[in-house]
Amino acid sequence: MQTVIIIVHLMIVAVLIGAVLLQKSEGGGLGMGGGAGFMSSRGTANLLTRTTAILAGLFFVTSMTLAWMAGADRKPASILGTAPATQSQPGAATPITPPTSGGGVLDTLKKVDEQQGQPAPSAPQAPRSQ
Repeated sequence: MQTVIIIVHLMIVAVLIGAVLLQKSEGGGLGMGGGAGFMSSRGTANLLTRTTAILAGLFFVTSMTLAWMAGADRKPASILGTAPATQSQPGAATPITPPTSGGGVLDTLKKVDEQQGQPAPSAPQAPRSQ
């Protein structure tokens, strides 16, 4: 049902854009609004205005329907009645101990790399092309 409403909504959007673009500009701020076009009769302007208003109403109705359908599946929840989430530790990670008085953060990271079996690089190395 939601897919049908989305398709109808998109068709309304496309026709609404076309109806707005067909209307005569009355602003005339840049001198583009005047002149006689092929749709300059008064009856056509009333028809386009009425069509735009109807399409705008349908757009509003389909938008509200889609919003209602999206919110209908939600279950109300309270943050007061829920238990706190437990944090799980990663399986392969080893805990990092805080640095002691004999070293800094880099020394600690070097020790962790050595514990995991990865040799620590002695100096920065340039990237190698493949």
